Amino acid sequence: MSFGTPARSAAEDRGLRRPDEPVWRRTPHGVLGVVAGVVVLALGLLAGRADVALLGVPVVLGVLWRARSARGEDAEATATEIRLAAQDGPTRPGELGASLTLEPPRVAELVQVRVAAPGHRPVEVTVPDGHRVLDLRLATVRTGAQPTFVVDVRGYGDGGAVAEDPVRAAAPDRIVLPTAMPLGRIPLPYRLRGLTGQHTSRRLGDGDELRDVHPFVPGDRLRRIDWRTTARRSPELDELYVRRTYATAEATTMLVVDSRDDVGPDLRTWRGSGEQRVDEPTSLDLARHAAASVATAVVEAGDRVGLEDLGRRRRPVPPSGGRRQLRRLLYGLALSSPVGTPPRRLRAPQLPADAVVYLFTTALDDESARLARTWKDHGHRVVVVDTLPVVRPAYGEHLRIAWRITAMEREDRLRALVAEGVPVVPWSGAARSAAPARLETLVRAAERHHSVPVRLTSGGTR
Repeated sequence: MSFGTPARSAAEDRGLRRPDEPVWRRTPHGVLGVVAGVVVLALGLLAGRADVALLGVPVVLGVLWRARSARGEDAEATATEIRLAAQDGPTRPGELGASLTLEPPRVAELVQVRVAAPGHRPVEVTVPDGHRVLDLRLATVRTGAQPTFVVDVRGYGDGGAVAEDPVRAAAPDRIVLPTAMPLGRIPLPYRLRGLTGQHTSRRLGDGDELRDVHPFVPGDRLRRIDWRTTARRSPELDELYVRRTYATAEATTMLVVDSRDDVGPDLRTWRGSGEQRVDEPTSLDLARHAAASVATAVVEAGDRVGLEDLGRRRRPVPPSGGRRQLRRLLYGLALSSPVGTPPRRLRAPQLPADAVVYLFTTALDDESARLARTWKDHGHRVVVVDTLPVVRPAYGEHLRIAWRITAMEREDRLRALVAEGVPVVPWSGAARSAAPARLETLVRAAERHHSVPVRLTSGGTR
């Protein structure tokens, strides 16, 4: 930004400067000072008033002396050095920080700083000369790759007679990881896999859930012998009885993020003509938050979780567990973004067998509903999370009619999924706070219809 200076050349607009171009130039204030001093001096001489003429002499000499001394001290045309780095220290959720270091030359009496960021009003401050370190803060509810700060700096010499050419520095984009909220218990797949885990499966094995008491057969462990039952049923000890239990296993969860579009509450921005507000989450921000919440609940339960992105043809993140996997998933969610016009998939992505699928989508077309039905037909348990934000009333009759038709088609699409046995959990507006209760309802419904007393306990503590 030029801060009110005259128009610059194309080379200056590109941030280029010729070697013979000075960094410091006379300002309009200095020129006006010289003109005012000359006018006062001329009026005094014409009027024959020596006292009036003498008033203009100090003004002219002072301005000329300041400009001459400033250009002499900065003969090599040095500019203010700017170092803009992302802050490594802890920040509050939804806040980005950066550190701005200023190193003005000796000729600078003060430095004017203008800080701007997309979606925020620019802020201008004036700091004295000398080494300065300024802390910058930026509030946002958006996640993923976010632009941060653009800083314009201009130094002024003694009395404002000279000023340097504006210097611009831009901070690199920051990757904002999505946050998570506690969910409690979440639905598990129909069948559990693995030889160990936190859940009780339907097959026999080592576990804590009693299945029955059975006569001893080859392969049973001696420590499983139930001596009380043996003494009651076989006093002569001609037959032994063992306690058989259900084996424990782990659940596999796949997070499928529909990143083909990223829409906000304002319908005018859906065509790409407007700019998304930083204080309103978009559909992809809601999908990242919901996926991060589910992934955190799964990892805390000791289960495995993976990630698939419908907007990009790349290798999915395979299911795994642990904090390292959670960090990997959060970073993968932050990198999810629309890339051009994705081609239609001829077949649904291949997911691990017996995995519960969480599909995060806006359901603005039939593609996501088709994939959900395909996975359900393959035996997966599918939960659709609706991530479309609450849309504000449209401006213009054509937008209102278009949104009314789109909303009716979308509602019919979601209603058909629910009728086919695919639950839909809203994740926008006030419905987001009710999402944990909705997932808990799905868990209880599964427990009532389960033929074996399996403990569906996935997720952290309430």
